[in-house]
Amino acid sequence: MTTKITFIGAGSVVFTQGLLADLFAYPELAEVHVALHDIDPERLRVAHAAAGRIAEARGAKPVLTAHLDRREALESADFVVNMVQIGMGEATRVDFDIPARFGVKQTIGDTLGVGGIFRALRTFPFLRELGEDITQVCPRAWLLNYTNPMAMNVQYLSETLGPDRVVGLCHSVYWTVHDLAKLLEVPLSEVTYHAAGINHQAWILRLEHQGNDLYPRLAELAEDPQLRRRVRFDMFRRLGYYPTETSEHSSEYVPWYLGHASEIERLRLPIGAYLDVVAENEAEYEHTRQAIERDEPLTVEGTNEYAPQIIHSVVTGTPRTVYGNVLNRGLIPNLPATGAVEVPCLADATGIRPTRVDALPPQLAALNGTYLSTTELVVRAAVEDDPRHIRHAAMADPATAAALPVERIWELCDEMVLAHGDALQPGLRKTLGS
Repeated sequence: MTTKITFIGAGSVVFTQGLLADLFAYPELAEVHVALHDIDPERLRVAHAAAGRIAEARGAKPVLTAHLDRREALESADFVVNMVQIGMGEATRVDFDIPARFGVKQTIGDTLGVGGIFRALRTFPFLRELGEDITQVCPRAWLLNYTNPMAMNVQYLSETLGPDRVVGLCHSVYWTVHDLAKLLEVPLSEVTYHAAGINHQAWILRLEHQGNDLYPRLAELAEDPQLRRRVRFDMFRRLGYYPTETSEHSSEYVPWYLGHASEIERLRLPIGAYLDVVAENEAEYEHTRQAIERDEPLTVEGTNEYAPQIIHSVVTGTPRTVYGNVLNRGLIPNLPATGAVEVPCLADATGIRPTRVDALPPQLAALNGTYLSTTELVVRAAVEDDPRHIRHAAMADPATAAALPVERIWELCDEMVLAHGDALQPGLRKTLGS
């Protein structure tokens, strides 16, 4: 039977293009069925046209279908790739603008903090519906989630859909090692590594070149005056392990940086950086749309994302190790069992199997545990339909708690609830006052 891959949120045209370029690069996947779903007819039309261009450029002959109806797109799917962003750029701007008025600084705002909390709460109602559809329409499909906030979404999905076939995917581990290999001037193909932790706050636990530990060389480089002005290197120097996400991301998950003007200047932190990314994505979409309208060629570039690799491994039996986000359940013994952790996963014809990792060094587990405390409270807010837990999550969030007294945190949450209104499940739309 033909392998069917359903893209949910295919109107994220640029990301869809990259994934399809990777998929169609595998000869064994050249004739798969790719079902594209989006609720925006125009974006769906552009994504469908772009997919045809990419298939032609790769010499592939897939079946390409476009669907405004989600259940129709999911029918008989083997893999579901979710990349939905609820509220798109307009909601993201709200996530930045309101906290900024309260004095809360954010750089990316999609994982923790006020931005991450409300992005999750907007996304959960959709995830519940998606999970119900998958259970009814394609219960044996693997759900590969790219939508942030990853840890919150994976935990919520696993609690509402079931833990066996949900894996969250992110490129941060791969690109961290890629960039470190370049910095250390060693071939990436000769580097071996081991990482674990939480999405956007995992850690490179081992980094070797032909059996030789690369950490001593990295520690020498970390004394460079310019590298010392990056959050990741600041954290590495103090914690002993290198984090797997950018400095902009990493600054938001701890209380040490964004609440201090001197640290923002020292570490060159771009406040509101993600708003520029939103604008760039909107511009790239418009460029793609115009190129299709003018019948101009599209640039076809691979992305090295994990989803195409996983699909290839499961379909062909080719064994691979990738990094995935799954419920902990003892995989990292000194982190909460109910949280979502990022660990090495084995992919082959039997599916995707996460591997157990030794206990993290205590200083790393302490930071990951704080992160997961916020995540747990956001999930509990939705599962228990308790609006107080939204405020509890913001109180527990390190960067928010470092910026505001508790009364202002509750006031901020009230304003965010009012601003996002109907995007939240009904029980969470209440304002509670300070």
